[in-house]
Amino acid sequence: MLGYLSRAVPLENLEGEENIEFARTVAGIRRFAMEDLGLKESKNYTRYVELDRDYLAAVVSASAKDSFTTHEWQFPVVGKVPYKGFFNIEDARKEREKLLKKDLDVWIRSVDAFSTLGWFKDPLYSYMKNYTRRELADLIIHELFHATVFIKNQVQFNEELAEFVGSEGSRLYIEKTFGHEAAREEDRRGADLSADRDTFLKALMELKASLEAVYKDGALAREEKLLRKAEIISGFQTRFAGNYDSLYKTENYRGFSGLPINNAYLELYNLYYGEGDYFKELYEKSGRNLKAFIEAAKSIKGKTEDPRSRLERALGLH
Repeated sequence: MLGYLSRAVPLENLEGEENIEFARTVAGIRRFAMEDLGLKESKNYTRYVELDRDYLAAVVSASAKDSFTTHEWQFPVVGKVPYKGFFNIEDARKEREKLLKKDLDVWIRSVDAFSTLGWFKDPLYSYMKNYTRRELADLIIHELFHATVFIKNQVQFNEELAEFVGSEGSRLYIEKTFGHEAAREEDRRGADLSADRDTFLKALMELKASLEAVYKDGALAREEKLLRKAEIISGFQTRFAGNYDSLYKTENYRGFSGLPINNAYLELYNLYYGEGDYFKELYEKSGRNLKAFIEAAKSIKGKTEDPRSRLERALGLH
């Protein structure tokens, strides 16, 4: 990370029409995030790094093979985290080998950004110039929210809340900056992607439930559970491939049937989407004011009870 930061240049130093327009868009998103949404003032996303790849880091996740018991790493400040990031892909592969020797399911994924929670000035990366305005706003607002609200040892809460704030915040940014019709057009453009994501997540949660029933069956030995696991995943992927054209409108998930799916993969999706529309429903119930919603989230930092209960109380919902 420090190596990348040392190469960062101020956005205003970029030359060329495309770069200047990119810098102008980022400045508008940051201004909206801080002034309209009340996210923490910072110098994040004011600098730029040129990379020769389309992702920032490789992230390793792991889980038990015969249960959804997630492997966790302990870090200062953030506490226990169910993943570990590496800027060098070879380092990620070495970590995977260590975990495989512990008889764990392991998954490596690429990520395009993450927040250093204010410890450093998070930069932008060259591949982000290919994002749509909505995608760029979603990413920046998501990460700025992490730098504003992050509850120690509550990774799933943090990630799902940031996912919601990034999505709704980017919609509001488009609406304010380019008008209601532009926002509606963005929504129409993303409707198929959103519908496919919901269909896919529902399917994954059904697969996870089927596996969980096997893992909890006390009459089965571990070896039998692992055999049933392989059969269930294989059958699920075969059906998925056969039904794809009738269920999905885009090509985003077609490759799923050829992936070496395991518990670590399924837990990764559960981390970000496991509670469904929980935060969206809270937002609706509390009056659809995102700035007020974020202020309520800010107020729950440093407390010891369940963050969901604290957020609901801060929103005046009980």
